Amino acid sequence: MAAAVAALLAVGAAAWLYTIVRERSERAKSFFPFYLPWDDSSGTVVSLSGSLHKPAGKYGHVRVGPDGHLYVGGQRIRFLGVNICARSAFPTKREAEIIAARLAKFGVNIVRFHHMDAAWETFNIFQPPGTRRLNPAALDRLDYFVAKLKENGVYVNLNLLVSRRLTAADGLPPEIERVEWKDQQVLGFFVDEVRQLHKEYARQLLLHRNPYTNTTYAEDPAVAFVEIVNEQGLIHSWLDGVIDRLPDVFKARLRERWNAWLRAKYGSTERLREAWGGETRLGEEVLANPDFSLGTQGWVFERHGSAQASFTVGIFDGVRALRVVVARGDGIGWHVQFNYPGLRVREGEVYLVRFRARAEGEATVTVSLKQAHEPWRSLSQVVTVKLSREWRTYEVVLGVSASDDNARLDISNLGAVETTYYFADFSMRPYQGSGLREGESLERGTVGIFSPSDFYGRPLAARRDWAEFLWELERDYFLDMYRYLKEELGVKALVIGTIAGCSTPVIMSQLDVVDTHAYWHHPAFPGTPWDPRNWYVVNEPMVNHPLDSNIQWLASRRVLGKPFTVTEYNHPAPNMYDAEAFVTLAAYAALQDWDGIFAFAYDNVGDARRITGFFDISQSPQKMASLLLAHAIFVRGDVAPASALVTIPIDRGVEIDLLVRGKLHAWDMPGAHHLGWSPATPLVHRFALEVNGSARRGSEPPATGRVYRSDNGMVTWDCSAEGRCVLVVDSPRTVAVVGFGAGRSFRFGSATIEPKGSLLNFSVVGLTSMDGLPLSESRRMVLLALGYVGNAGLELREYGTSRVVARVMQVPEGYVVDVHQPVNVPVTCGDNWGSAPTVAEGVRATVRIKGAVEVWALDNVGRRAARVPTRTEGEWTVFEIGPEYKTIWYEVARP
Repeated sequence: MAAAVAALLAVGAAAWLYTIVRERSERAKSFFPFYLPWDDSSGTVVSLSGSLHKPAGKYGHVRVGPDGHLYVGGQRIRFLGVNICARSAFPTKREAEIIAARLAKFGVNIVRFHHMDAAWETFNIFQPPGTRRLNPAALDRLDYFVAKLKENGVYVNLNLLVSRRLTAADGLPPEIERVEWKDQQVLGFFVDEVRQLHKEYARQLLLHRNPYTNTTYAEDPAVAFVEIVNEQGLIHSWLDGVIDRLPDVFKARLRERWNAWLRAKYGSTERLREAWGGETRLGEEVLANPDFSLGTQGWVFERHGSAQASFTVGIFDGVRALRVVVARGDGIGWHVQFNYPGLRVREGEVYLVRFRARAEGEATVTVSLKQAHEPWRSLSQVVTVKLSREWRTYEVVLGVSASDDNARLDISNLGAVETTYYFADFSMRPYQGSGLREGESLERGTVGIFSPSDFYGRPLAARRDWAEFLWELERDYFLDMYRYLKEELGVKALVIGTIAGCSTPVIMSQLDVVDTHAYWHHPAFPGTPWDPRNWYVVNEPMVNHPLDSNIQWLASRRVLGKPFTVTEYNHPAPNMYDAEAFVTLAAYAALQDWDGIFAFAYDNVGDARRITGFFDISQSPQKMASLLLAHAIFVRGDVAPASALVTIPIDRGVEIDLLVRGKLHAWDMPGAHHLGWSPATPLVHRFALEVNGSARRGSEPPATGRVYRSDNGMVTWDCSAEGRCVLVVDSPRTVAVVGFGAGRSFRFGSATIEPKGSLLNFSVVGLTSMDGLPLSESRRMVLLALGYVGNAGLELREYGTSRVVARVMQVPEGYVVDVHQPVNVPVTCGDNWGSAPTVAEGVRATVRIKGAVEVWALDNVGRRAARVPTRTEGEWTVFEIGPEYKTIWYEVARP
């Protein structure tokens, strides 16, 4: 009997093992090694090199036409670019030749030189000591690279101030060494010596004559743009707490300018006091159980993710208090929090929040007002409070930025560290602060600069003055730098100030071009910034978020009558849905009639054959290949601009009012989303802010329903199947299906695409004409089928846990990718990104083309590798693509 049972068990085990092996073998058939050679510029069917202006600048300098768009000669030009950063900006001569030619093959017609001044690189644009001399070796490499780019039809965008690290060796006070390089940038707005250093570098770089082109960068028509400073603004930095962090020697310089501004406006302390007024007033208590005397009544305690924490009210250290023990933090601060909901607040109100607290370890908490209901928006600024081991009393003044009948006092960030917190004696009362503080005098120049945490502790008139002062100081810096570049240096290129997410649209509109950046789920670093081990990316597709996507973020800051560019964009790795990035951006950039889009970034990593980090696209085959579709849709203009235009007026007063009312935050300067627009607008019509406009124009579509179809019918964002959205591009020369199209049929005029099931049931399938003819007539077409791509050995884990979300494994049959609940999960791989080669998913689809065609699977440079069988169904040629062809692109040719 025992032997029989053993035999049966053995048979069952063998059957189970056979099933596992068979399933693994089947899954292995869906994936294959695939990379795009770093040194390939061959003129195959996928090459777009012939469509570029060679040399770049052959038609003269890039200029702004009367319609507010970019022109060269008499023709409109749009840019599809990449960022090349830090050490990659200084390749060897052989590398420069290879990279320039490869970029041209993929239709890239501009390079943004970024982080040339990178402080973390031992080889950068500067010759030490200090940063006041250019490095001759780096400059020679840059010169040759620019010459090769120009030769290949690739224009240039030169960034001036990105990551320069000023030191005392540059002639500045020794306290400069205590300021982080990013924070140092704000000094240019109010410290003359720093601004002069910015100008000195601009002169050295832009008036330098490139021996390989025999032109200076100021006069070279291949230089399309010069950017003054990357992602910086005075208001932005103030809101971000940068001014608070500066040493006193630099804060004193800002205070001098502030007092001079006030003297010019008011003349005397007496008149200033009269204008600001405001004696301190304190209203009645708002919280019904502020001191926990009623236990936990009224309070709500929250734990999220994998965080483990307990909340106890009792007597601790002789004090009735709330104790919060964070036994396990997952690194995401808001995953442990508590709050007091049910509060009725009105825009413009100010509240003084007091509490006592301590922590057993070093910790910070955040205090704010938020909605106690979806979508959980902030209703005030967020104030960070650093706790000590000893009991201390803290005061926070919160200004209400939006009315709500169910708000909550929110105490958050407790999940950032594992420690024990104690809180006692909360109070929240309506508050009006005083105008001038003790000892403040215009005559003595002692009126203090305002801190974001204390901003609402001043009366409304004082807050408005501070906002106007910052706005004017920021404007003056950018206009001064602009005049210096244009008038003193004679720069022919168009000048960008910074992005309109860090400065205001009205200020930026006074320069040549309005610019912005966006990332879908940028890497988050809960501990030390840019820690290569401690980070996460939310693994979520943007296509499922039509009304809360990067498109709204970008479109909301476009300014009527000014060229508009997006000089940084990506859906960073290891997001498993990142193939959607550039096709989506290109579709709406074309629909909105923007002027330039740039991928971030293209690293010179040589023959890596693996994805090397969050942003590098050079070794990401799905992202590089998608540039073919992006070029066709945007640069060639296959998607036409939307028919109707919607505008919203904005001016200096509106921007200042938004700051005074607490509507603005660091990284979120004024945009249409602050002015009550419908987020569906840029999905349907063109949109722009109208500087100094008098009224809204155009009809905004409602942000309801599940399908958003552009008014010209060429772009549709379809969420009729919840959680399985698709973006559909339908133009005469390019069609595409982006997202969860599996199991559905998408019919276009001369083609039908039917994506099949896949690893994530997510793909990008697009067909584009390579000869410029409509698809119905084209003799050379390329079909792209992009799915998941990851490095061999990559293991994605849910952040803060050991739970595996996805794993790329090599098995005897090839490669398999195991996936477990991948959507909307924060994932990380620490510092182990896996190894070469990149492993690509073979997307399955049925494709129908009207008329007779031949179909070929292409190898990794675009040569024909295998014939794809076709069949005829009436007037249609039908064929199936899939992993058996071990490729991500196909040639479709009419004989």
